Amino acid sequence: MIDLHSHSIFSDGELIPSELARRAEARGLSVIGITDHGDLSNLDFIIPRIVAVAKQLNPVLSIRIIPGIEITHVPPGLIKDTVTKARDLGASIVIVHGETIAEPVAPGTNAAAIAAGADILAHPGLISEEDVMAARDGGVLLEITARKGHSLTNGHVARLAQQCGAKLVINTDSHGPGDLIDAGIAERIVRGAGLDRSVFVDMQRNAALLIEKKR
Repeated sequence: MIDLHSHSIFSDGELIPSELARRAEARGLSVIGITDHGDLSNLDFIIPRIVAVAKQLNPVLSIRIIPGIEITHVPPGLIKDTVTKARDLGASIVIVHGETIAEPVAPGTNAAAIAAGADILAHPGLISEEDVMAARDGGVLLEITARKGHSLTNGHVARLAQQCGAKLVINTDSHGPGDLIDAGIAERIVRGAGLDRSVFVDMQRNAALLIEKKR
């Protein structure tokens, strides 16, 4: 299984990157994205450290670490510049923290993230049909999430993505060891959002293609 959204002690996660990677490996994951919360104040602290640990660990683990960032609670007008800076610092995967109903995310964040060309829009909440179509046209993956609270709108996201032809990915948004899941649980979450197993397979393919594009 591929999971492109997780957090270490470099933001609000519980584990150092090495332990996060090892626990994910033990769960049977083949790829994990370490994507700590960031804004313009800390990108230059987080990203180089995750890049460095990925270079150290990838040759000796069976799991592959993808260094990234989750741009979080950045005002919509600054998202484009933040995405650009994250890529310049070496982030292979750029996620934007979408308009989840569980947090007071600024309106317009979803649209700004899609316009900025983020790779994944995480937990986009009650995303509009217009934004889903923009994500489809821009090749931005919409996230179905295992994270409590954020997952309350999975069904809405899944329905609109299927209706509009946008591509989906499933991630855990793990903050601690208990958040990591295996492929079997991930598939059940996808089915719980009203989708079938073939869509779960497509989600994993979408994640794999994104990784391949970043090589």
